[in-house]
Amino acid sequence: MKKHNYEVKVEWTGNEGNGTLDYKSYNRNHTIIANGKYSEINGSSDPSFLGDKTRYNPEDLFLSSISSCHMLWYLHLCSVHKIIVTEYLDHATGIMQETENGSGKFTGVTLHPKVKITSLNMITKANQLHEEANKMCFIANSCNFKIEHKPHTSVA
Repeated sequence: MKKHNYEVKVEWTGNEGNGTLDYKSYNRNHTIIANGKYSEINGSSDPSFLGDKTRYNPEDLFLSSISSCHMLWYLHLCSVHKIIVTEYLDHATGIMQETENGSGKFTGVTLHPKVKITSLNMITKANQLHEEANKMCFIANSCNFKIEHKPHTSVA
């Protein structure tokens, strides 16, 4: 079995002079950098946790990881099954539930891919391939909750 290793550097940039003296004395801004990548990602926490709403938070990135991994597998499977996809747009949604102690976890994610293909005869198969893509997706296979799909497929 092949193993793949990944590395990122996460650097906190939110020290406002007093470090983490108390919960409100620092901001949550940080930078995510991976060697050889074109740009860095500016992150923070969700505004509910005193983060900067203009920056990506871990929950955004988690949801986008699920969505993009699914899309990449889906496009691969369509190409294998001779389904020509001309457009793909997903409006993924997720629910994170906070617990009494302040922690939390995602309890569900729904992908809403809008896909355009070239053949009317392939719409049923194109919709079915979302389930197969979910079975293949590395990120989905790492989650402990169900990922639902509500695709809308049309002809370009």
